[in-house]
Parts: sequence; structure tokens; C-alpha cells
Amino acid sequence: MTEAARNEQDPPVGEVARGAGFAVAPGTAKRPGVLVAMPFDRALLARFKENFPTARWRRKLRRWFVPGTTAEQRADAWIAREISALDAYGDDKGRDAYAFEPLDSSYLTAEPEALLVRTPYSRTVVETLRTIPFAAWTPEIRAWRVPWRSYEALKEAWAVIEEAAAANEPAARRARREAARDPAAEAERRRRRHPVPRGDAPPLGAAVEVAGAGVVVFEALDDAPITETEALAHYPAITAPGPLVWGWWRIPTPAEIAGTMPAAAPDAPGRGWWPATRTGLEERRRRLRETARAQATRAAKAHAKDAAAESGPARP
Repeated sequence: MTEAARNEQDPPVGEVARGAGFAVAPGTAKRPGVLVAMPFDRALLARFKENFPTARWRRKLRRWFVPGTTAEQRADAWIAREISALDAYGDDKGRDAYAFEPLDSSYLTAEPEALLVRTPYSRTVVETLRTIPFAAWTPEIRAWRVPWRSYEALKEAWAVIEEAAAANEPAARRARREAARDPAAEAERRRRRHPVPRGDAPPLGAAVEVAGAGVVVFEALDDAPITETEALAHYPAITAPGPLVWGWWRIPTPAEIAGTMPAAAPDAPGRGWWPATRTGLEERRRRLRETARAQATRAAKAHAKDAAAESGPARP
């Protein structure tokens, strides 16, 4: 994928692949145990929970933590049994099915050991591939590896994957942005202000969510009610009664995002703001990473250009 690891965590330190999409990483001295990564498969997950009832899901690492000083030996034994139980002819059947009815797509590469899926980043693509048995993200090659035994499952889901990937190509995203452009609304958003009820204003200095701008931090509130009716037309979602005032906001820092407890859902979207939700925080975190990468790329290009200018033309 060109940017498919955008929301994926790097593997834990010391993680060792066990094959077939399984991997094990050590715990810590304070918490002895192991972190277990495995392909997504409902039946496999049920067997895992049956064998390791004390295991707990680590959402940030996307790994299962199995506690205990003998956890590694027990996990390795279970993984070995699961791998040995895989259909010995599954990969051959998948290769035969591909030869008979291949998927022809620029997003798919057929390798001797597995199928590789590379697409522009799309949450739909990621969520769909996670439903494919034994499919696993491989950060070293920035691609999803799908074993041949899972070819039929991949073929069934391929229309969804390919449609989402095509919709997230840079040209397609640019076309959607151009089609949806509203110069007046863009100019209003650049002012970084948002109408809020004077009697139910957001807390200053805390990350909250607003319609359109996402998760922001309000720094100041006007005293006088808003009289600009044309400007208010850009905020149709606000239905709260009473006088509205302008609240002036900024983009939160990564530390502020990390320190915000997410709300389950918007509590009163009609007033124009609500406590930040998990979805809103994740979207803001993703955009901050995009901005940081873009800034780093621009800085590197500028540095390279300056270095080339200082070195001057090569002398004969």
C-alpha cells in the first residue's frame, strides 16, 4: 500500500514470526507474558480464548497479551498445533483457483508464497482485509500478505477492496475535493471561528469536537452576540436556541489529543460542539501525522536544494 500503514502500529520490540500470520513478542519484567499476533478468523479466535481465558486484548498494539511466566511455551505449543491443523492442500487449491479464474488488478501481485495487496490507504480496505482468514499486514514491504489458501475469501471481498482503493487514489480524492469546493465556506473556515451558544459554551483549553472542523481547542469567546447572518449560514447543523457568540479555536497538539478521554457519542450536536469522540480523535490524530510527514518532506527537499546550491556546479 502506498499509505496503508498510516494507522497501523509498528510491531512490538522482539516480536518473532512463527509463520502463517502468527507472531510472538515478549512481555516485560513487570508483566511477564507474551504478546500474540495472529490472523483474523472467528473460529481461530474462539479457540484462542478457550485455550487462554486470561488473555487480554491490547488495542493500541493490536495484540493479545497472555500473562504468565510460561506463556511463551504455552503460546508456541498452541500456535504449532494450529499451523499443523491447517489444510495441507489449501495453498495448492488456492493457486489452482487463481489459475482458473485470476483476479486481474494493479492492486494485487501474485507471489509464489502468497498474494500481496497494495492499495492507497482506505479504512474500508483495512477493515475488509482483516476479515480475510490469515491475511496479515507486513510493514517491511508495506503490503498485506494473503496466503493462497485464502484466495476464495479474497475473491469474494475483492470488489469492495478494489472500489474503495480506486476511490482513494490521489486523483479521485482531488476530484471529490474540487467538486465539493465552496470558496465562501473555505474562507469562513480559515478564520478559525465557530458559533456556540453563549449560555452553553465549550470549555476553553480542552479538546472538543465541532461540525465541519472536527476536534479543536477553543481559546477565546466573544462577548457580543453574532449579527452576521450570512456567516451563520455556513453552520446549518447548529439548532440551539438563544444568542450565539463566536468561539475562536486552534488545532490541538498530539499531547492534547492523547490526554483527552473520548466520549461515547455526541451528546448535543445541535448546540454546535460536543465532547470529542473516539472517531473524531482518531481522525484528528491521523491528520496531524499527515501534516507532520508533509512538513518533514518539504524540509528535506528544501535542505537538499540548499545543499545543492551551496555546492555549486561541478568543476571540470
